[in-house]
Amino acid sequence: MTQFALVAGSLYGLIGVLLGAFGAHALAARLSADMQAIWHTAVQYQFYHALALLAVGLLARQGMTGAGVATATVCFAVGTLIFSGSLYVLAFSGIRWLGAITPIGGVLLIVGWAALLWSIVRG
Repeated sequence: MTQFALVAGSLYGLIGVLLGAFGAHALAARLSADMQAIWHTAVQYQFYHALALLAVGLLARQGMTGAGVATATVCFAVGTLIFSGSLYVLAFSGIRWLGAITPIGGVLLIVGWAALLWSIVRG
């Protein structure tokens, strides 16, 4: 799980830079202000959780393991994919029903943070 967290965090960071630049340059003239804001939110949350995955991976490398760390890793990885991914597709396509999927990713991100907190508090 440690390697997965570090690889996923690095990959999400790399893709976040690419998608942020793509949104700022290639899509700037094509997206409305509302859709640009949605794209920006997707990039922001992707970066936050790329860093969270790196932190979880580094904590695991230092010996913090267990169900809470594994849960946080999976929830951050899958939650980011669903949350940011649905927002990217929504902004790019304008298909509004995709906004209904976004909260599923958000709940997973919240669960990930709660699992990380639980792991830290319990020592």
